Amino acid sequence: MAKFKILRIPEIFSKAKIKYQLSLVYLLAVFIPILVLGSFMMKNSSDLLTNYYQDMLDTDNLRVKTVISDVTSQTTDVSEELAFEDAIVQLLMQEENWAEGKMSPTVAVASINSYIYTNSQIADISIVTDNPNAEGYTHFTVATEDDKLTRWYQRAQQESNIFWELFSKENRKGQTEWNLTLVRQIPLGNSPYHAALLIKLSDTYLQTHILSPEYTTELVTDGGQIFYSSKKENYGQMTNMNIDYSKRYQTFSGSYWEGTNKVFYGVSTLHIALSESKVYIITANTHAYRDITSQTMISIALIVAALALPATMIFFFTSYFTGRVNRLRDAMRKASKENYDIVAEFAGEDELSDAFKDLQVMVKRIQDKDAKMYAALIKEQQLLNEQQVMEMKMLASQINPHFLYNTLESIRMQALTAGNKDVSNSIKLLGKSMRYVLENTGTSSITLKKELDYVENYLTIQKMRFGGRVNYSLEVEDGLDLEKYLILPLLLQPVVENAILHGLEQVEENGQILIRVTKQDEYLRISIRDNGCGMDEEALKALRDKIKEQKIDTSSSIGLSNINRRIKLCYGETYGMKIDSQLGEGTTIELTLPKLYS
Repeated sequence: MAKFKILRIPEIFSKAKIKYQLSLVYLLAVFIPILVLGSFMMKNSSDLLTNYYQDMLDTDNLRVKTVISDVTSQTTDVSEELAFEDAIVQLLMQEENWAEGKMSPTVAVASINSYIYTNSQIADISIVTDNPNAEGYTHFTVATEDDKLTRWYQRAQQESNIFWELFSKENRKGQTEWNLTLVRQIPLGNSPYHAALLIKLSDTYLQTHILSPEYTTELVTDGGQIFYSSKKENYGQMTNMNIDYSKRYQTFSGSYWEGTNKVFYGVSTLHIALSESKVYIITANTHAYRDITSQTMISIALIVAALALPATMIFFFTSYFTGRVNRLRDAMRKASKENYDIVAEFAGEDELSDAFKDLQVMVKRIQDKDAKMYAALIKEQQLLNEQQVMEMKMLASQINPHFLYNTLESIRMQALTAGNKDVSNSIKLLGKSMRYVLENTGTSSITLKKELDYVENYLTIQKMRFGGRVNYSLEVEDGLDLEKYLILPLLLQPVVENAILHGLEQVEENGQILIRVTKQDEYLRISIRDNGCGMDEEALKALRDKIKEQKIDTSSSIGLSNINRRIKLCYGETYGMKIDSQLGEGTTIELTLPKLYS
């Protein structure tokens, strides 16, 4: 089915007119690639811009988080010093009138004022106490009954930990001010009085250090109230952001629609040092979507322009080109009808003009071509006749290999009739060997059993020839079914022949050829070992190098290279031949083959 679809493309081109072909070329080579590539680049550009704005948003969120972390850490450090300052603690524990007591309130007030002046992030510091003597002193406030009922006051009396609360009050203009305030207990030892330290953060300081022309920022307490916002009207309101306050950390980013505008936002959590209070930093970018949309519209305009300009050029070129093609077609049509009265001139200097000139040359030579074609037909017939003669000669020279095998069988039967069993047996073994070679020449595989039978036939013939000089044995691993595995035909006999001709060359008697077949994992291992003279290290290295040369040769030792090459060509580089030898102890050739099943 896939092949059919591929073949349809040239078929469509061959059946369509040139102007439609050019239009199709424009569609396939220009319109679709530009549209696909442009869409991809536009999408990629939009994604890159989105990621850029989101990264910048996260960076600004981190900046604000760092500012709040620094402000709260510095304020916490101030509270650590004030809560344990001896002048303040002793004053709060004093039961007599402060104006007449040992500890003057002037020192405590001056100390608090110095912290306010030297820490610009602090808007105000106040100490709320139930000691009635604090009435009328700057920064000291006597707790009212309403104060004592508040959650923050009760918590300050019960806990020694620092925590942060959002406080509000009306200023002189009647406007409500909201301040994130550090609250902590001032430990008074065994005194009957209690006191709480309140340090309010300066909203002006936060506006100065946080406000950004590109981003809107909201700072939210762990109760969900906004204590800082780029929009003043949001102070004290509950945030619209979906925050799970039960989780220890809330860090996420995304976007939401605000009318027709898409807003990118990022939320992170700040755990204020030395307290269990949390601040949520919400940063938003309201103009990023407009910038991305603007960039997308520019990309679309460029894609449209890139498509329209080639389309216009293709239209005008097609009209001009098809007109010239039609004139050339008319001239060729006349020539095809043996009307050689064609126009003498053709406008242009391109390939079409060259084609028209070639047409003129063709018209002039067409008569000569007819004569040459007739002569070529005669010559072709002569070649066919010569080919038939050659084929007859080849057929006459062929000798039917089966005729030779049948002749040997007749001679064997005559020897058997004459009572010469040795000759009969020799001819029988030779015939079986010939039949194996004839039947498996050109085949790709044979069972291991048949190949070993053929090798045994060969060894039996050699034993008849050399007598006690050549003896052999075959060892097969227990459980290994020789009928089950396939190998290349005529693979083992050359190795055995090499062992007899070279390994046992100098052996006068009791020469041994041991063939061992084993299996290991996914491999078959067939080793042929002789007990001949063997080789020294230099001769062994030379033989190994010769086998690696990958040359086809018919010499005896190089025949091993052919065997090795056949194995690697058929089965791969993992398989092949390994040769080991020691002088005076014989040579072992091991073939590593895959386990191929029949």
